[in-house]
Amino acid sequence: MDEMRYPIGMQTFSNIIEEGYAYVDKTAYIKPLLRQGKYVFLSRPRRFGKSLLLSTLEAYFEGRRELFKGLAAYSMDLDWTPSPVLRFDFNAEDFSLDNGLESLLNRLLKKYEKKYGMTDVADTIAGRFSELIETVAESIGCKVVILIDEYDKPLLDIEDNKEVFEKNQRTLKSFFGNLKSMDRYIRFAFITGVARFSKVSIFSDLNNLKDISMADDYADICGWTEDELIDNFRPGVEMLAEKRKEHFDDTLQAMREYYDGYLFTQIGSRLYNPFSVLNALDLKRIDPYWFGTGTPTFLARRVRARGTFPPDINGKMCTREQLIAVGLYSSNPIPLMFQTGYLTIADYHEDTNLYELRFPNREVEIGFYQELLPIYAPDTSDPFSPFDLSLFKQDLAKGNICEFMERLSALLKDLPGEDHNESTYRAVTYLLSVLCGTLAVAEHHGYKGRSDLEVMAGRYVYVFEFKYNKSVADAMSQINDRDYAGRYAMDTRTVYLIGANFIEKREERGLKYEIEILKK
Repeated sequence: MDEMRYPIGMQTFSNIIEEGYAYVDKTAYIKPLLRQGKYVFLSRPRRFGKSLLLSTLEAYFEGRRELFKGLAAYSMDLDWTPSPVLRFDFNAEDFSLDNGLESLLNRLLKKYEKKYGMTDVADTIAGRFSELIETVAESIGCKVVILIDEYDKPLLDIEDNKEVFEKNQRTLKSFFGNLKSMDRYIRFAFITGVARFSKVSIFSDLNNLKDISMADDYADICGWTEDELIDNFRPGVEMLAEKRKEHFDDTLQAMREYYDGYLFTQIGSRLYNPFSVLNALDLKRIDPYWFGTGTPTFLARRVRARGTFPPDINGKMCTREQLIAVGLYSSNPIPLMFQTGYLTIADYHEDTNLYELRFPNREVEIGFYQELLPIYAPDTSDPFSPFDLSLFKQDLAKGNICEFMERLSALLKDLPGEDHNESTYRAVTYLLSVLCGTLAVAEHHGYKGRSDLEVMAGRYVYVFEFKYNKSVADAMSQINDRDYAGRYAMDTRTVYLIGANFIEKREERGLKYEIEILKK
């Protein structure tokens, strides 16, 4: 079986086509995009194919029809007349620097000014952009196409620096504000980003900007449906299944659990993350790949600051207005978690017009929790620390629940800061359990009530009940009185019952506990 060529990290359409890399055909969207209007905006998570989509549009507008042979657009009734394309890519700059945005725009403008022989230019970046559009259109004799990639990176990258954020906001507003005044010179403009910010007014002058981010007709414009995955990458999935020594369908199910599940409208298709799929097929290993490519840590900090119990992130409700436009400095992280790809639409409730959000898949859930745990307990990522995550994992895998609880108790005493409460301790225990690779279920609904936490690790099951500044006896009595472990009565695994009491008093902090084995 020949090895497929996977375009990992490649975002240039012409290179992918000319060099024989795998390509999922999205060119059928070109014609309907052109009908949407002159100015179009698309929000999608990072590493989801936006840059490749822009590059595909660039090749079309440059009239490079030969690249599209065999693709949907080739046989469509399209105008292949070349147009000059101005592309502004905000992906590769360090915007933590005070002048990062101005430096990038200056370089990009200089490149085009040199290309089109412009020597006498305006004093401001916004003025130079206007002059560039007018000069190019008049010198070539046709309207200009403008493609802008990841417009919001200068804002997302510096969320903790309000002064630079506001400066970048003003620069972007001035820059994009020129598009409306240059309308007569523009054939088409396409802008992509992760988020569309409210109260920032970057696009306030573009009142005819068409936002297709939650439009049903464009739900699948980025990302891959399962049919697209199988049609284009079946040999790769087969090779991955062979490496894993399992059936094709079992490997596909594992890929679903890790990489599928994104939904951007209430009637769209469930989508796979292209970046993660390509890495899994190329490396022949199903692992988390996407979260390490640019996790916005401020989202995790806000979840922690609100005291949100991590499992409660699933099932949050939002209106369409909240999902479309978000405030970067809003204390509520949920809408921005949707736009950045950490949450997706799980259901739409017509009676209330509310969207129910959940983690799209295991990769994202693990990735976000890996970002969240160090905010609570920094030492868990230190391999030389007694609180290293791998030690907790060994404890659970081997049934060493006493060691696990002693290690947990010591960790809780060592947490930085003083303003801890029950939610802090429950969150740390839950995050540790999930990141140890176990199946952890918070607040399982039984016939007599809800257990705090149930953890399944190999041959062992752990049923926890937590109290706060009360008593271990109360916790253990509740487990037994409400029969939380009743559903494991016929289970062949060893079942441990753990009653625990978090202590947070002036003179004492820590964890007291009792352990019983379920008698069957």
